[in-house]
Amino acid sequence: MHEMSIAMAVVGQVEEAAVAGGATAVTSVRLQVGELAGVVPDALSFCFELACAGTLLEGAELVTEPVAARAHCRSCTDDWAVGMPPRLVCPGCGQATEVELLTGRELQILSVHWEDGPRPGEDRLRTTATAPAPTREPISEER
Repeated sequence: MHEMSIAMAVVGQVEEAAVAGGATAVTSVRLQVGELAGVVPDALSFCFELACAGTLLEGAELVTEPVAARAHCRSCTDDWAVGMPPRLVCPGCGQATEVELLTGRELQILSVHWEDGPRPGEDRLRTTATAPAPTREPISEER
């Protein structure tokens, strides 16, 4: 189950950014998951919960945003929904050699919400911050 390695990579990247940002806890992580990324969202959610145990992300919510697969034919300029199983032959002209996959393989962290640590004199005040996704390559669905 490669969802566990994906979940562990997400947790590692988010925890690194959260620690650098002074977070005391991460409350949610939003991921973009392409239809052709080879990821089962329910399995990823299960693995994410396990990977978060004992980290700043323990108890964090994982929100996945699906991305439909779309393709483009360079011969006739037609665009279409690829679907599952993938249909990579152009429905307009029947060509398969000039097909370009536009979307559907995405797997990336879109946003992270965390609780900031208390500031001097504000022991009980906590705010929610949104952190930009770490500036790393998107997580490979090949892991």
